[in-house]
Amino acid sequence: MITKAIIPAAGLGTRFLPQTKAMPKEMLPIIDKPLIQLVIEELVGVGVTDIIIVTGTGKRAIEDHFDRAIDLEQELIKNGKLEEAQSIKKIAEMANFVYVRQKGEPKGNARPVLNAMHLIGDEPFYVFFPDDFFICPGKSRAQQLLDTYEKYHKPTMSLIEIDKQDAYKYGVVKTGKKTDDSSFEIESIVEKPTAKEAPSNFASVGGYILTPKIMPFIENLMPAKNGEIILANAIEQCVQQETVMGTLINGNYHDGGDKLSYIKAVIGAALQHEEFHDDLTKYLKQILKV
Repeated sequence: MITKAIIPAAGLGTRFLPQTKAMPKEMLPIIDKPLIQLVIEELVGVGVTDIIIVTGTGKRAIEDHFDRAIDLEQELIKNGKLEEAQSIKKIAEMANFVYVRQKGEPKGNARPVLNAMHLIGDEPFYVFFPDDFFICPGKSRAQQLLDTYEKYHKPTMSLIEIDKQDAYKYGVVKTGKKTDDSSFEIESIVEKPTAKEAPSNFASVGGYILTPKIMPFIENLMPAKNGEIILANAIEQCVQQETVMGTLINGNYHDGGDKLSYIKAVIGAALQHEEFHDDLTKYLKQILKV
C-alpha cells in the first residue's frame, strides 16, 4: 500500500486574483469543501496516511483548516450541532499532516518534490496537485492510478483525452504499447505543443504515482523557458531509461486554477449533491429557458 503523498501548495494563485490575494487558491470552495480537502479525501480513501503539504508565504489558512478547532467544536456541541462538530474534528484526524516550507531556486512544480523527498524514503508515493481534481462516477482517480501501479509496478501518470486544439495547455504524451483498456506505456512527453506537434490526444494532468528513482532526474533538471523546473520534464527524462505508465482516468477532469473550469466543477458537484440537485436543475432550466 502507498501511504505517502506530496501536495505542492506554494503557488500564488494569480489567475484568481483578487480573491487569492489573502486566501490560498487551494482553499477555494467546491460547495462546502476547499479544493485541497477534496484531493486529500481522495488520497485517504486509497490508504494514504501521511500527507506532506509543501507551502509558501500566505498559506497559513491551509494549516489551520487541517488542525483541530477546539473552540469551534465546543461551540457546535453546546448548540446541539453534534454532527457538524464531528465533521470538523474528522478533518484533522484524516491523516498525519506534515508541512514543509518551499525553498530553493529555481521554483516550479518539481521544487516541492525536492523539498519533501527526505520524508519519503525508499517508497513509492503520490504527487497530487491541489487544484487538479476529478469527479469520477466509480473509482477515484487515486484508485485508478493505484490499480495500474499494482498491476505493473511502474511509475504511473494520470491522462485525460483532449482536443488537439487545446494541446498547448498541457504536456501531451506519445503513447506506446497499450497494456489494458485504459493504460499505455509512455514513450515521450511533449510540453505544450501546437496542435500539429501534439503526438496524441492524451494529456498528462497533475496526478502521479512516482518512485524515488525520479529524484536524480529532478535534481539535474534544467529550467524550462519560463525559468521553472517542471515535474513533467523530469518524468520525460525518466521515460528514456525505464517504463512509465499512463492511465486514462474515467471521470470528469477539472482544473481548479482555471476560472471557467472551476465554475463547471462547482455546478457539477452541486448537481451530484442530493440536497441541491432538484432545485439547481430547475433553476438552470429556468435561466437557460430549456
